[in-house]
Amino acid sequence: MKVLKFGGTSVGSVESIMSLKKIVESQGEQLIVVVSALGGITDKLIATSRLAARGDKAYRMEFEAMVKRHHDMIDTIIDDSEKRSSLTRVIDNLFEELRSIYYGVYLIRDLSEKIQAAIVSYGERLSSHIVATLIDGAQRYNSRDFIKTLHKHGKNILDSELTVQLVKETFRNQTKTAVVPGFISTDRDSGEITNLGRGGSDYTASIIAAALDADALEIWTDVDGFMTADPKVIPSAYTINELSYVEAMELCNFGAKVVYPPTIYPVCVKNIPIKVKNTFNPENAGTTIKSHVENDTKPIKGISSIKGTTLITVTGLSMVGVIGVNRRIFTALADNGISVFMVSQASSENSTSIGVRDVDADEAVEVLNREFAKEIKTGAMFPMHAESGLATIAIVGENMKHTPGIAGKLFGTLGRSGISVIACAQGASETNISFVVHTKYLRKALNVLHDSFFLSEYKVLNLFVCGIGTVGGNLIEQIKTQYDELTKTQRLKLNVVGVASSHNAIFNRDGIDLDNYKTLLAESEPSSCEKLKQEIIGMNIFNSVFVDCTASKEVAEMYQDLLEHNVSVVAANKIAASGDYDSYIKLKETALRRGVKFLFETNVGAGLPIIGTIKDLRNSGDKILKIEAVLSGTLNFIFNEISADVPFSETVRRAKEQGYSEPDPRIDLSGKDVMRKLVILTREAGYKVEQADVEKHLFIPNEFFEGTEEDFWKNLPSLDAGFEEKRKVLEAENKRWRFVAKMDHGKTKVSLEAVDQHHPFYMLEGSNNIVLLTTERYREYPMLIQGYGAGAGVTAAGVFANIMSIANI
Repeated sequence: MKVLKFGGTSVGSVESIMSLKKIVESQGEQLIVVVSALGGITDKLIATSRLAARGDKAYRMEFEAMVKRHHDMIDTIIDDSEKRSSLTRVIDNLFEELRSIYYGVYLIRDLSEKIQAAIVSYGERLSSHIVATLIDGAQRYNSRDFIKTLHKHGKNILDSELTVQLVKETFRNQTKTAVVPGFISTDRDSGEITNLGRGGSDYTASIIAAALDADALEIWTDVDGFMTADPKVIPSAYTINELSYVEAMELCNFGAKVVYPPTIYPVCVKNIPIKVKNTFNPENAGTTIKSHVENDTKPIKGISSIKGTTLITVTGLSMVGVIGVNRRIFTALADNGISVFMVSQASSENSTSIGVRDVDADEAVEVLNREFAKEIKTGAMFPMHAESGLATIAIVGENMKHTPGIAGKLFGTLGRSGISVIACAQGASETNISFVVHTKYLRKALNVLHDSFFLSEYKVLNLFVCGIGTVGGNLIEQIKTQYDELTKTQRLKLNVVGVASSHNAIFNRDGIDLDNYKTLLAESEPSSCEKLKQEIIGMNIFNSVFVDCTASKEVAEMYQDLLEHNVSVVAANKIAASGDYDSYIKLKETALRRGVKFLFETNVGAGLPIIGTIKDLRNSGDKILKIEAVLSGTLNFIFNEISADVPFSETVRRAKEQGYSEPDPRIDLSGKDVMRKLVILTREAGYKVEQADVEKHLFIPNEFFEGTEEDFWKNLPSLDAGFEEKRKVLEAENKRWRFVAKMDHGKTKVSLEAVDQHHPFYMLEGSNNIVLLTTERYREYPMLIQGYGAGAGVTAAGVFANIMSIANI
């Protein structure tokens, strides 16, 4: 024998109630079917009663709407005219009773607790008659006859012993499918209508299943079962196949509304499994709740949360070592019907923090201030401190007790995401770790924990790409190309949630359509660096990475604020790493302190692993003594192209046309770009240096850098003859020009040098870069790194590699 409970959504529409009929009639065994009111009717009954109590005639219109809804349902689903007429008479009689009750409330302008209980009972009474008529061969039973309560501490609680006895008597000779209205009960002494509270239909079903030693209790609802998290917040959440009773209870207590928490206890005692299934998707296996889950390897089963948390702190020096303070706290709250769902106490015993729902907060503070009035008056204790605007999150899983480091990983993950934990609690059973955060961090916390504890099928990085020029555009194309491969092989999703150009920006936390981002940008509102920064910080999105593919000083100035808000930064932009030394150090220290990344590998050598190699050498205990490098792909291209047939001015023009130089080639020719790169490498090597410290020997007169770009191109050919004359001399000596950056024990210099055929720089082709690192370990034979050092494709690839390294946080 099984007990099946169908919730409001399962009887709320023609589609769902016909699915209910199919599910019940397909079962080949004895059944008891417990039903809730039609979806939304309980709320409507309560709202209508309040209108009547206020003397608002609008209650009549609301009442008639309920009558019509039930009539429409009957007319649609009951084909047999005789059954339909009979059922309609029963329903109309019930509505006439309810109409009289509402009219009485309207006349006397009073809505007592007893009257309210009677009113809300009609929802299940109506629905159970409809379902009993719909199911072939079903018999309706009246739960008021066998679900009994007693009044205690201001609440109606189940009289278990009497109820079990009456349930057994009622169903002793059951032969047909039984249909029972859930939720409704009666007082054992007075016989007045009571109820089992919100979710009471689940409880009714559980009570009956336990009393009759059912084979299973099935809860039919509108979801496939317990999810790893709220799918409205975490789209990647999925159904949990199996849970233990303890795990299910913990998830229910902390916001998972799949099953009413008291439901679990009666069947748990009898070791009766609970199956949670979807009326709209009955083929789905759903979630099974039982005593022990086999082959269970995941330490965390699910994450649940409660919004509207207020944390009340009871504190005072008199609490230290004093026996009975906590007893007084919880007794006072219990006597006033206030439920506490979390407790956190310092080991010093001078403070106890309790979590209550916002609706109970004011009363709880008043109760506790009254309880400890004497201590507060003498100064031995402080008045109660209440902090609202909070949310409570719980990670749940019985395997946590077998997995070391769960709490450490939890708090480390939250810390890296910039989420402060206000209070936490963990029982000795280690099934639940609960903690309180500000509500504004709830969504972010849930997502990052779901992602970090392998509950998500994929790890997600949320990217903000700033700059869609050659590098940024290439990067987006590479992300598009690699997306499916990374999803498949690395279980990694790169979610581009923001794209910004120099004047516009678009955002979508669910991901931007990368096939259409340029059109979306063109149609978007104008933006600015300040708006961009505020939007990124305001989105407060987990695992977020800001990718700067610009050369903008204003964009670089955003880094500090972004890092402070736990947004990692990947920069192709050299300005931050080569600017003021103190600012550079502050950025690195902030990233370290906040547990995020500040990466800028492509600042030097595009996609070449130069900065990373220096970092690895230093981290392993080596010391960088000297750096010799050709760091400008543009200048290397120019001095490789120059020949008797190709004058200097033409090589500069080719460098621009082929995309090797900056849009204004003077930036490259001035040596400023090389100086920046040398400063970055020197700093990464462990030396303090500013750009002003670099000794520079340039090859173009200063006046060429003044005036307009048009003046520059006009005057540039005047240098051709001088360069050709020097080139001939070099050719005769079998030498070549290289613009070389050098660092020797912290001293820096850039200059145009002639190298012979024995020098490693001699054969450097095209726009390649080369770096020689002399270290304490690589003293006699310096380490050499060489390869493409310019070009949008390789630079974008280097940025991509930095992004991938963040995925390993």
